[in-house]
Amino acid sequence: MTTRRTVLGGGLAILATARSLHAEPADQFRVESSEGAIVSAHYAANGTAKRPSVLVLHGARGVELRQRAYERYADALTAAGIDAYLVRYYSPVDEQAMAPTSTREARLAHEDARFGVWAERVSAVASAVLARADSSGRLGLLGFSLGGFVAAATAARDDRVAALAVLYGGMPDQIATSVKHLPPLLELHGDADRNVSIARGEALVRLAKTVGAPAELVTYPGKPHGFDFAENDPASADAVARVIGFFRERLPAA
Repeated sequence: MTTRRTVLGGGLAILATARSLHAEPADQFRVESSEGAIVSAHYAANGTAKRPSVLVLHGARGVELRQRAYERYADALTAAGIDAYLVRYYSPVDEQAMAPTSTREARLAHEDARFGVWAERVSAVASAVLARADSSGRLGLLGFSLGGFVAAATAARDDRVAALAVLYGGMPDQIATSVKHLPPLLELHGDADRNVSIARGEALVRLAKTVGAPAELVTYPGKPHGFDFAENDPASADAVARVIGFFRERLPAA
């Protein structure tokens, strides 16, 4: 079902709260891997109680290009009592292959070959986060563009993922035919997206429903790829509000 409910007032309030509470990462969370360490910026919610966590997965250009946009979600998550981990899932090999100097064709070929590896790297971070003393044992994934595809691929293979939010992403083609499980899903997508067609988001929602998962698609009329990166656009506030509301519902505190 395509939905476009109006919650902009609440979204603006959440975004304003996130701005006022902007927090620096509590620490750099490091997980060793055979392809190099996976380093995440950990944004911790206040308090000493055990907390749910969300792993935030960046797009194809890495963290730096849109870091402030990712941090807006991290700030809003922590304000809601949920820890956020901004995960740098690229290995040194990926950093080189996905550099802006590479051709688009080369980057796409590299992506197709790496989804399984990236899913394993994200699952390794999930294992380490769930083992922390401050973890409630509830974990979600939030992925943007390429990170949305990685999040979907990870959630299909790792049943510890309790909630999946994808912005303008989908399921990798080579994984879709073997998917047997997905957690509850929220997909947000602009219908003017020329980078990742809204058809990919629609297909992911259909797939989730086929395997029995609750799934919702929210379409933003006239909005392009990365529409929520614009800090003062009401659609950005709306997207943040929906994502936070989704994780509040699906990742209740212990």
